[in-house]
Amino acid sequence: MRLSTKGRYAVMAMIDLAANSAGQPVSLADIATRQDISLSYLEQLFARLRKGGLVKSVRGPGGGYLLAFPAESTRISDIILAVDEPIRTTRCFLGSPAGCHANRSRCQTHDLWEELGNQIHRFLSSVSVADVVNRRVLGAGLPLFPAAAGGAADDLEVEPNLDGE
Repeated sequence: MRLSTKGRYAVMAMIDLAANSAGQPVSLADIATRQDISLSYLEQLFARLRKGGLVKSVRGPGGGYLLAFPAESTRISDIILAVDEPIRTTRCFLGSPAGCHANRSRCQTHDLWEELGNQIHRFLSSVSVADVVNRRVLGAGLPLFPAAAGGAADDLEVEPNLDGE
């Protein structure tokens, strides 16, 4: 499963917008500087976010962008979908009866990966921009393997990801 730069940057920019607007428009140049994202890339993303109805643009001196809805009403999944970034966990197209094998059959693990994608979508739909801004995302700050979960955490070995991901 992979969420591309487009989806991640759109979420980062929307969180920055919500955290820094205080009811006033925020310039893309300011977001670009704070988030270390190319201004031209942000312009492309915000064109999609505006078309998706998630942001409003304000022209003129002191112009910029505002959230179209309160941060509590804007879901992370809405942002990702607005920039045309479906979260796919299978090689097949979601809902298609045809599988990804050459003979158009589904692999044995298809349902597993499709349900994983459904769970990810449910989670991202349950988290608002305000939740992220206010650091209310479920599980934030919890250890990956809490010792109270049976004490087996000391026995686990985690191999480093050599792909840099």
